[in-house]
Amino acid sequence: MIGASRTLSVSIARPPADVYAFVSDAANLPQWAAAFCQSVRRAGAEWIVETPQGPVRLRFVTWNQWGVLDHHVTLSSGEQVVNPMRVIPNGSGAEVLFTLFQRPGRTDVQFYEDAILVQRDLESLKRLLEGSTR
Repeated sequence: MIGASRTLSVSIARPPADVYAFVSDAANLPQWAAAFCQSVRRAGAEWIVETPQGPVRLRFVTWNQWGVLDHHVTLSSGEQVVNPMRVIPNGSGAEVLFTLFQRPGRTDVQFYEDAILVQRDLESLKRLLEGSTR
């Protein structure tokens, strides 16, 4: 069965390499992903992220030249969620894309609300990274 998905994006007036370097460091999550991350700490190759729903484990894919920031989130239930994320060139700046999938058991309303939260976090990332260049 194919579930619903939605790709959310934001344009950032910074070089893609700068955006990728910042986002790929999970220690930066509390600065821009407040809907998801209240705090974060390293646990070996993974990160423990304190979320409004409790702690989760997070692991980014290995650094790569293509701007791929896919990350695996393991919920307290043991369910693993893969979140596709990319940083791609957009003129002299960057485009950050995040694909959200509607997980089994999540209602259409919850999926819509999740999308709002992801977009809000992407907008926070934009403000943070563009503000730091001024």
